[in-house]
Amino acid sequence: MDPYVILSYRSQEKKSSVAAGKGSNPEWNETFLFDVSSKDSAELKIKIMDSDSGTADDFVGHASISLDTLFQDGEIPATSYNVMKDDAFCGEIRLSLNFTAQKSRGFDPTDGNIGGWRQSGRD
Repeated sequence: MDPYVILSYRSQEKKSSVAAGKGSNPEWNETFLFDVSSKDSAELKIKIMDSDSGTADDFVGHASISLDTLFQDGEIPATSYNVMKDDAFCGEIRLSLNFTAQKSRGFDPTDGNIGGWRQSGRD
């Protein structure tokens, strides 16, 4: 088996490298970045696939991870999640998640800009 994963967050999708020849115990050790515009309840969806050359890739299973704890605590340490296929347990996937808020692009009173204009004045 040559597994890879497809991670989906809302309309964004990222694909891992193929762990060629790694069978049912692959390790990817990869980082994926997603843009988060709202911390409303959301899930990270993981689809595990088996890469096949010459034919369509095979679906192995899927997992869904609620991101509420991630947005509240900033991270989820390495945790195992159930992988399901046809509503039946078929294995686990283990991953950790980190959330880092990007600095707002809005108003910053320390940079001297007000409303998009640099403040000027006369003495």
